[in-house]
Amino acid sequence: MTTHRFQPRYRGVAWTSIGVGGALGAVAAAIGFSVLPLATGAAGIALGAAYLTSRAWKIEVVADDAGIEVRTPKGTRFRLAWSDVVRVVASPSTKTCFVDGGSPERSLLVPGDGAPAPYSISDREALFQAILAHVPAERIETVETLEQADATRKPA
Repeated sequence: MTTHRFQPRYRGVAWTSIGVGGALGAVAAAIGFSVLPLATGAAGIALGAAYLTSRAWKIEVVADDAGIEVRTPKGTRFRLAWSDVVRVVASPSTKTCFVDGGSPERSLLVPGDGAPAPYSISDREALFQAILAHVPAERIETVETLEQADATRKPA
């Protein structure tokens, strides 16, 4: 059994927001607590901190021999047995895969390099390998990137 936690993907942007917000707050204090830079600075700090402390970073994916489970602090969001996986679209070059559980609320994107997701997952390569090792080969579609798989499904 392995556990993989959701992580903030854009930490740099959040820290930049906090830094610029702090600088604006300092400028506001230096010029006599002007309302606009003070409010803007406070908003930058608040938004950056909210992103870094989001409840989303408490979500975890547990993979074992029976299947995968997505958990939140409040409980299990869904459990998907390997036999219930409809398909997996996998990009070995980016270590990205989409696990289709039959409906959006029972599906999971494991984002790799360049994947369009607002989160990353800890030790994603191990999760990627576990998924490919447990799902039958006939249910795995290998692509260069997930965007290519989407392009082949859209009508012309």
